[in-house]
Formats: sequence, structure tokens, C-alpha cells
Amino acid sequence: MLSKRVLADLALVCATLIWGATFVLVKDALADISVFAYIAVRFLLAAVLMAAIFWRSLRRMSWATLWSGVQIGIFMFGGYAFQTTGLKFTTPAKAAFITGLAVILVPIFLGIFGQRRINAWVWAGVVSSLVGLYFLTVPREGLGSLNRGDPIVFGCAIMFALHIIFIGRYVSDHSVGALATLQVSTTAVLATLLLPILAATGWEHPRIVWSGTVISAVLITSIGSTVIGFSFQTWAQQHTSPSHTAILISLEPVFAALTSWLLASEHFGARTIAGASLILIGILLAELKGAAPVAPESLEAARAAE
Repeated sequence: MLSKRVLADLALVCATLIWGATFVLVKDALADISVFAYIAVRFLLAAVLMAAIFWRSLRRMSWATLWSGVQIGIFMFGGYAFQTTGLKFTTPAKAAFITGLAVILVPIFLGIFGQRRINAWVWAGVVSSLVGLYFLTVPREGLGSLNRGDPIVFGCAIMFALHIIFIGRYVSDHSVGALATLQVSTTAVLATLLLPILAATGWEHPRIVWSGTVISAVLITSIGSTVIGFSFQTWAQQHTSPSHTAILISLEPVFAALTSWLLASEHFGARTIAGASLILIGILLAELKGAAPVAPESLEAARAAE
């Protein structure tokens, strides 16, 4: 019979695989649905499902819990807004590796605000990641040929880093289930409210073609990435350490690259491989040696890190 530690590892790998694979699905779906329409539909469905799961926690929540969940949700919304928009213009694998830089940015932000000392290992991880980011995103021709989707996705890494920090600030004082549901609900509400504003200003006209690709992407990302992924990770973090969890979650961009290669026939040149490898090395250095909080979307992990 498998031990709970082994089952926890399997649950984390499964969740990470789902998260990594969804980059390709979302990229394909954006041909038939506008960015904020997709975010609204995905998170509305996820919010309804999570409310059904955590309804007892929601009934007992205070106004302080509500406000804490909304703050976390604002950064979650920002992260997915930047990530999904950037995916329109870049590849799934590159988007995944750039998103992973959030793990590096957390100790940097905490150090800037005086909440944590930045040690040499974190700086080594930052340097490795920055060099990798250059190789991954900047073509041989120079900055003039930079893919505009890559800097947009980097905005996502900044938002997810702040998302992690705010989870760590509030998770010890409030219900995990309530915070998880509130941040997903906040993302859904903000995306929905923005739809008419974006249409009126001409920034984005809402568009949905209910193709099989769109339906699959919405179901898999809302049920798989959010509901199942959250549940698996929350349970697994009760039986394994934050550092061990971080190592497994750092495989997300690797899984994204593999699924992008298998499903989208994405080509990886030597420059891309070198950049992705340096980013992954930087993430692992910061996680294993720098005592940084673990990766995005981890309420229980943030609690353990605190």
C-alpha cells in the first residue's frame, strides 16, 4: 500500500501536469474566444463549483475574510489577465517558463519591503533566471525583434508573485476554503465587469464561438486546473514539506514545454533550450537554497512557508 507521502507526491505531480498542459489548450482556445470573455467564463464556472465545495467555510466567514480574499483575488486576476493576453502573441512553453519567474520575484519583493533578507543563493537564482529570460525571449536580431507577448507574460509573473505574498499574509488567520473561493470569485467578477468597459473603449470586443476547443479549455482549466488542482495541492501539503512541494511545482514549465512539443509541434532551438534551462536552474536555486515561499496558487504552501 502506498504511503501518504508517496500519494501526496503523485497528487502534486498530477496537479502540476494539469497546470502545465493547459498553456497549449488556452493558446488554441483564444482563436475562438476573446481573452477576458475566456477568463470570465472559466472563473465563473470554477467559482460556482468551489462555492459548492466550501459552502460551510463561506457561511462562517467574516468581513475581514471577505476583504482578504478580494485582495488576493485582485492579484490573481491581474496574473491571469497578463498571462492569457500574452499567450495570444507567444508560445505556450515560453509563457510557462516566464510565469515561473514569479517564484524568483517573491523573495526580491519581500527583501525590498524589509520582510526577508535576500541571501546569495537567491541572487544567484535571479542572475541565472535573468540570463535565461534574455536567451528565451530576445531573438538573435536583438530587442527590436522581441515578441510582444513575452513582456506581457512577465507582467503575469509580477502579479503572481504579489499573489503569493498576499496569500502568506492572510492564510494563517482565515479559512483556506473561503480564501480560495473568494479569490476565484473576485477574478470572475472583475473579468465580467471589464467586458462592457473594454468593448466601449475598443480595447477588446467580447467574442465567443462555442467550438470544441473552447469548451474543452474552459472545462479543463476551471475544473482541472482550479478545482482539482487546488484540492490536490491543499491535501498534499498536509503530508509533505514546502521545499519538496516547490521542487515538484517547478516542473510546471517543463510539462508545458513537453505538451507544447507533443500537441502543438513547438520547435525548440538551442537558444530557447538554454534560456529555459537557466530559468529552471534559477527557480530551483531560489527555492532550495533561498528559503523562498513556494509557487503560485498554493494556499497551504503559503501557510507552511510562513
